[in-house]
Amino acid sequence: MRAALLAATTSAVLLAPVPVGTAGASAAPTVRCPRVPAPAASRPPRPSPPPAVPGQRMVGGAALDTTGLVVPAGVAAPPKITATSWLVADLDSGQVLGGCGPHEYGTPASVQKLLLAATMLPKLDPKQLVTVTEADMDIEPGSSAVGLVAGGRYTVETIWLGLLLNSGNEAANALARLGSGTDSAAGVRAMNEQAHHLGALQTHAVTPSGLDGRGQFTSAYDLALIARACFAQPTFRRYALTEQTSIPAQPAQRTKGFEIQNENQLIYRYPGALGGKTGFTDLARHTYVGAAERGGRRLVVTLLGAESAPARGWEQGAALLDWGFTLPRDAAVGRLVEPGELTATPSAAPSALAAPGAPRPAAASGPARSDAGWLWSVTALSGATVVALMGGLLWRRRRRLP
Repeated sequence: MRAALLAATTSAVLLAPVPVGTAGASAAPTVRCPRVPAPAASRPPRPSPPPAVPGQRMVGGAALDTTGLVVPAGVAAPPKITATSWLVADLDSGQVLGGCGPHEYGTPASVQKLLLAATMLPKLDPKQLVTVTEADMDIEPGSSAVGLVAGGRYTVETIWLGLLLNSGNEAANALARLGSGTDSAAGVRAMNEQAHHLGALQTHAVTPSGLDGRGQFTSAYDLALIARACFAQPTFRRYALTEQTSIPAQPAQRTKGFEIQNENQLIYRYPGALGGKTGFTDLARHTYVGAAERGGRRLVVTLLGAESAPARGWEQGAALLDWGFTLPRDAAVGRLVEPGELTATPSAAPSALAAPGAPRPAAASGPARSDAGWLWSVTALSGATVVALMGGLLWRRRRRLP
């Protein structure tokens, strides 16, 4: 079945008119992303990305299919940062203001907890009192934990705050289990279904917490879709701006209560901050998602593969937000697709590949990377999504991108 779907994708690409200025055609040269040199760090080698699926790389607009920089023509250059890929978008309109390799695969680390929130927040009663299990405590030794104890009784809201403020991996296991009604593995399956529904076709979760797992990946574009779904929920917005909270004592387990603080420095140091999520593993390096409001405009930034020097992840995100707020409101190089858009009927999907009526981007796409030796698994598109995405290619003749 998987082979047939991939064959259908390839056939559809070959049958479609070749868009000028996109990968596979006479594409404009890839513009390198502005990067500041990062100090050498001791880290495991990053896995090579899975083979690119052409339709997935053009979700949101053909200009986003690039390994390099894509920004509107005539705007100021974005700041130099260490992240290997990033994206800035408008939370309300969905316009993508710019990005660096927005559809390049990356390892999420704890920003994957946002996908957990987008999936499980609507399903759980924050006031419900629940019990943490021994299975919930099965996390990688030395990884981030909020301090919950097996057998402890907590409200769901307390566990959410432990997840979002202190990136508790045991909290992620508990919420995945509670939201699925069975176990954390079922919660991860629900997360992947939600990612597909949101249009985050390059995202595949293996753990609910973002702890590294074979076959786990995402992209800066997908993270923006996920963040947009989170910030659409008032409860998430309240949690994301919570500066501190109390974890109650558990007398039966002989543990005292304690205070935790929000680790996202953006909410303390960036005017108009709306919150977000930090992440780090040795493999993923630093990852970050943050949002802020200025002049009635709400922007979100996502970045993957950053180093903490000379600037930390949230500081790199803040610099990109500053840049985004300087752009005209109608400046865009693509858009964020709407939830369910890519899984709707084929006739509803061509717009998913259409660029907005905005200034032409300063850089078009370069060739997609591929490495058959990569160990990650590749999630095949469903038949409906293949038809929808390839229908977009047939439906619209794109203008030449500079």
